[in-house]
Amino acid sequence: MKRLIVLIVILFLGVSMYAQEPSERKKLPSVNIKTIDGQTFNTQNIYNNGKPILVSFWALWCKPCKKEMDAYNENYEDWQDETGVKIYAVSIDDARSTAKVLPFVSGKDWEMEVLLDPNGDFKRAMNVNMIPHTFLIDGNGNIVYQHTSYYEGLEDELYELVKKVAAGEDISKH
Repeated sequence: MKRLIVLIVILFLGVSMYAQEPSERKKLPSVNIKTIDGQTFNTQNIYNNGKPILVSFWALWCKPCKKEMDAYNENYEDWQDETGVKIYAVSIDDARSTAKVLPFVSGKDWEMEVLLDPNGDFKRAMNVNMIPHTFLIDGNGNIVYQHTSYYEGLEDELYELVKKVAAGEDISKH
């Protein structure tokens, strides 16, 4: 049974982890969401002076999401020093539970920018059907890679791609 579960997980990851072909690359849509302190924020303002960006969708009820965000946060300072990457963690918790996001994030001491998408507008615009779902955006604002799910060590694989994007390499073959 354990082998079957491992096989299913591997098969699922193989299908869910893919990079978009250059011709299919797209930019972030323009959607109004909220900052963690309740201010309106348009997703067109997700910007990082020509350096890579990670946009990761997560929720309080999603254990793999929280593990992924913790892994990102653990490495964030080093990643920023080495590549200049900026991480936006987009909570898709609904309006009833968004009040719990700030205390949770404060307790975790996450350094990344946390945004709220309580109506799911940004999530829908990005075709996010399952979380965690992370997008890698190059310095020109193109979505160059995305993955769903999380397993221990995935953050290291993702960071290798971030380094390549920061160096201006094409990662469309990943």
